[in-house]
Amino acid sequence: MKLQEIYEFLDEKSPFILQEKWDNSGMLLGRMDQEVATVVVSLDVDEELIEGSENGALFVVHHPLIFGGLKRLDFTEYPARLIEMMIKKDQALIAMHTNFDKTHLNRYVFEKVLGFEMGAQEDYFCTAEGEWSHDEMLSIVSAKLGLDTLRVVSPKETIRSVTLTTGAGASMIDMVKSDCFLTGDIKYHDAMKAKVQNLMMIDIGHYESEQFFAEVMADELKLLPLLAIITNSKNPFVTHSLQKQQ
Repeated sequence: MKLQEIYEFLDEKSPFILQEKWDNSGMLLGRMDQEVATVVVSLDVDEELIEGSENGALFVVHHPLIFGGLKRLDFTEYPARLIEMMIKKDQALIAMHTNFDKTHLNRYVFEKVLGFEMGAQEDYFCTAEGEWSHDEMLSIVSAKLGLDTLRVVSPKETIRSVTLTTGAGASMIDMVKSDCFLTGDIKYHDAMKAKVQNLMMIDIGHYESEQFFAEVMADELKLLPLLAIITNSKNPFVTHSLQKQQ
């Protein structure tokens, strides 16, 4: 297939026009008349994925490799190093970021992964009503997302509504009306603000909450006559458990 055909298919499934003004979703590397036989689907692109993928492959990723304006291409730095590697292998790159959050990813994580029954969705926010104890909510989040530890702000004994935004959604807490907000990358001052506003927040991690992008996207690509390879870049954070010496 031509890259143009794949791009138009993706645009129909999750219109690029839905992305935020600050975002950079769309075709970031390649040419529209390029022939594509293999698509590699991943949360991010990294050196290991590029090296392990065949020449001419198309990467469909969540996070845009090129985000801000590039003033130079120093091939010893990020992201220029990865761009050089992909050009040498005639590989292409399409990013599906904030547009895909709104149309697919957040709902999938909320319903299929965490098992909540959707009551409403508005842009990034997926909300359910019910009744959960503090321990029940933490158990659901920990088990379903594979989190060994949880950072919690303003814990509540009883939770009657929960809202989720994958990735980093803490800057949008003023728009959350639920008892509990699930999102990642919660900063200290966001936590202080949530505490004053009596909003329970659980940090579900950026990578951990978005790691399902590849399987959601690959399911959509099944409709195309392509080989779609589901893979994932590695979480850049490594967790160490330190024990004090006696």
